[in-house]
Amino acid sequence: MKVIGTGVDITEVSRMRRAVERWGDVFLNRIFTAEELTNAQTKGSLYQHLAGRFAAKEAIFKAMGDSDLNWKDVQILNDREGRPYCRILNGRGVSKSVHISISHVKNYAVANAIITQKA
Repeated sequence: MKVIGTGVDITEVSRMRRAVERWGDVFLNRIFTAEELTNAQTKGSLYQHLAGRFAAKEAIFKAMGDSDLNWKDVQILNDREGRPYCRILNGRGVSKSVHISISHVKNYAVANAIITQKA
């Protein structure tokens, strides 16, 4: 497995809350896919959840090193066991695998991404 890049990001939960309160759906729909937003509505800590996804996307951008990658090209969901996983949409990550980890506490969310070449 060849590592292409790594990235990490930390996001303040309060900053995410302020962005949502200020710009509402315009902000949410610019950053997150419809499936991500639907999933977020099922979470008890909405702003922590969104901040974690935001941090994960930022970490992925850093790891991919593709300046044309945009917010909606990256989708962060959870598997049946609750583990986060990433889909690179719109044909942007065909030959790459994305490995992510997300964690959050009351005030911060952090995410790590490792991009590898698919075998």
